[in-house]
Amino acid sequence: MCMTYTIEARGLTKAFGATQVLEGLDLQIRAGEVFALLGPNGAGKTTTVRILATLLAPDGGSAKVAGHDVIENPRKVRENISLTAQESAVDGLLTGAENLRMMARLRKLPRSEQRPRTAESLERLDLSEAADRRVATYSGGMRRRLDLAMSLISRPQVIFLDEPTTGLDPRSRAAVWDAVMQLAADGTTILLTTQYLEEADRLADRIAVVSHGRIAAEGTAAELKARIADETVELFFADAAALTAAAQLLEGQASDERLSLRLPADGAEDVRRALDALSAKGIPAERLELHRPTLDDVFLSLT
Repeated sequence: MCMTYTIEARGLTKAFGATQVLEGLDLQIRAGEVFALLGPNGAGKTTTVRILATLLAPDGGSAKVAGHDVIENPRKVRENISLTAQESAVDGLLTGAENLRMMARLRKLPRSEQRPRTAESLERLDLSEAADRRVATYSGGMRRRLDLAMSLISRPQVIFLDEPTTGLDPRSRAAVWDAVMQLAADGTTILLTTQYLEEADRLADRIAVVSHGRIAAEGTAAELKARIADETVELFFADAAALTAAAQLLEGQASDERLSLRLPADGAEDVRRALDALSAKGIPAERLELHRPTLDDVFLSLT
């Protein structure tokens, strides 16, 4: 059965002068999905978003957003999307409510819907109490949430979030995360670019790692972690002599600084076998720590 995707890109290429930024990038994102693009600076994340949002034409390949071709019908694409870029697009001289009503007019919402939509967006992003304050008095986190509220005013099918929490403090970042999760729960498709691996791990249904203008790996956070690295157990010893004896008995990675030996461990049985082998030779381990792979491991391995 052929699956319909809200965002679909095939073989996207883009160069700026002699620098090739995208080299055949493919994407398929389902309706209501939070999809994260990870990658180092210059990997092509923002360029991909700008192409999908019709702000930049690709050199090659094709893309559809909300069923419309980004080259052949950019106007229809824009009617169904909203973009929150890295820089806030709010007017500091206006109040929060005035910013939203201005956006409602720009999106050509009927006059009868402008104020109700404004109130709804302010409430959703927890900005109702600050609605009548000038945005110049807002904190960075409040400005970012207002940016998101402006993206919601037209109830788009797709929202592009380009590094939405860069520079925010932990409290403000958590508030933006809550808003994104609520949007996804309501069925909005969200394409998120981020350099915060914790952000992708927490928010994304699926993650793609971009490297050298292509998708290097794609899947859920759990799938990517399992693909890149195994769980390990780290055994700690009382002194260097015990560590040396353990390293000679068991295959693993020794750390003289930590007086520890790290071993692959596929479940409790592997840990038990290692401890039994040490005990049989009279080499006691003082303690152990279990380590699960992280998105940091995935990111470093692929990029």
